[in-house]
Amino acid sequence: MSSIEKRSRDGRTVWRAHYRTPAGGQRNKSFPRKIDAERFLATVATAKMSGSFADPALARVTVGEWAARWLGYQTHLKPSTRERYAGIVREHIEPTWDGVRLGDVSHSDVQAWVTKLSALRSPATVRKVHRVLSLILAMAVKDGRLARNVATGVNLPRVIKTERQYLTHEEVDRLAAACAHCGREIVSKHRRLSERRREDYRLIVLMLAYTGMRFGELAALRVGRLDFARRRAVIAESVTIVNSAQVFGTPKGHERRDVPIPPFLIDELTAHVEGKSPSDLVFPGSRSGGPLRGPVFRRSAFDEAAAMIGRPGLHLHELRHTAASLAIASGADVKVVQQMLGHASAAMTLDQYGHLFGDRLDDVADRMAAARHTAVARVLPEAGRNGSNSPSMAGKTPKNGASNVVPPAGFEPAPPPPEGGALSPELRGRQT
Repeated sequence: MSSIEKRSRDGRTVWRAHYRTPAGGQRNKSFPRKIDAERFLATVATAKMSGSFADPALARVTVGEWAARWLGYQTHLKPSTRERYAGIVREHIEPTWDGVRLGDVSHSDVQAWVTKLSALRSPATVRKVHRVLSLILAMAVKDGRLARNVATGVNLPRVIKTERQYLTHEEVDRLAAACAHCGREIVSKHRRLSERRREDYRLIVLMLAYTGMRFGELAALRVGRLDFARRRAVIAESVTIVNSAQVFGTPKGHERRDVPIPPFLIDELTAHVEGKSPSDLVFPGSRSGGPLRGPVFRRSAFDEAAAMIGRPGLHLHELRHTAASLAIASGADVKVVQQMLGHASAAMTLDQYGHLFGDRLDDVADRMAAARHTAVARVLPEAGRNGSNSPSMAGKTPKNGASNVVPPAGFEPAPPPPEGGALSPELRGRQT
C-alpha cells in the first residue's frame, strides 16, 4: 500500500510518499507539494503493474561493481571474446565510470563519453566499447535496477569499410611459393634447415585460399578430420590466443561444418600427413609441435611474401575472402558459399560478398535467353524453318495481314455457329 504523510522540516512543509517495491521493500520520497507526491505514487503504481518498476535503492551500486558482476556471468562466451570484453572494461569503462552509481548515469553523459572517445579511437573501436557499456546497463534494466538503458540511441561514429583485397589464381600460387622460400638469404645459418625452407607454408596458403578456413581453424585441424575419399575436411575445432596462451574451442558460431578440398591438393596433403596419427595436427608449429601461431606465420614468411608479389599489407583473413571470390567466380551459388565459410545465414554471406555475385548478371541473362529459345522452339515445332515462323517472329502479324503461326494444340479456333446462331433447331422453331 502507498500513502502520503505531511511533515514539517526546518519550518517548511513537505509531503513524504510511502510505497513498497514489488519485492516488498519499504521506500520513501519527499516532495514540496502534495500534488507532486500523488503523481509520483501514480507513476510507481503504473510501473509496478507494467513490470517496468526500477528500485532506486538497487541503482546505488557503482558501474564498476556492476561491470565486474556482469563479466562474471559471461561464461557462455568463448575465452577470447570474454577476454576482449574484460580488456574493454579495464581500459575504457572503468577509468570513467568505475565510481559512478548506476542511477546517476544519464544519456547525455554517455553521449559526451562516446564523443570524447571518438577523438582518440577508430569508429570500429568506439562502437565495440559502447556496446559493452550498453550490455552492462541492459542487464541492470533486466534486474530491475534501472528503468531504461540510457546508452540506447547514442550517436555513434560511422565505420568506413576498407577495400578488401582478392587474389587471383596466379597470385595465390605466387604467394604460396614465396612463403615456402621467403627470407632464406637473411635467415641465420645457425637455424635448422627445416626452419629455413618451409614447404608446408606453401600448402598452408593454398588451403586457406581454396577452402575458406579461418587461420585458427586450420591451426586446430587434425589428421583424423581429413576425409580424402570424399575430399572433405571437418572443421570441428579452432584455436585462439588468450593472454599469450593458445586455447582450443569450437569454431565461430559453435557449428561443425565440412569444407571441400580441391582435387589438386589431395596428393600433397596425403604425402604431408603420411606417418601421422589421427590425433596429430596437420600443420603443427616447427619447434613446440603445438598449434601454429598466426603472428609467427606472418612474421616468418607471410608479410614478406605478400610484399614480394605486390600485395603489401595483405592480411591472413583476406585469403578467406579470396576463397569466397574464387568460389563465386567458378559458379558457386550463395548457399554453397555460406556452407563453405560457415556463415549463420545466406543473408550474412550476401552482406559480405553480395557485390561479387553482381558480376554474373550477364551470365544469368544469357542463360535465361537460351532457356526461352529452347522452350519456344519446343512449343512451335515449325519455328526456324522459315523466316516468318522463327521464334523472333512469334506473335507478330506478317505484312499481308495473315498470321502463319500455327496455334498450339488445344487452342484451335471454334467452328462457326450454324445458320440461325448457336440455338438448336427446336429452340429456333419456338422463337416468335
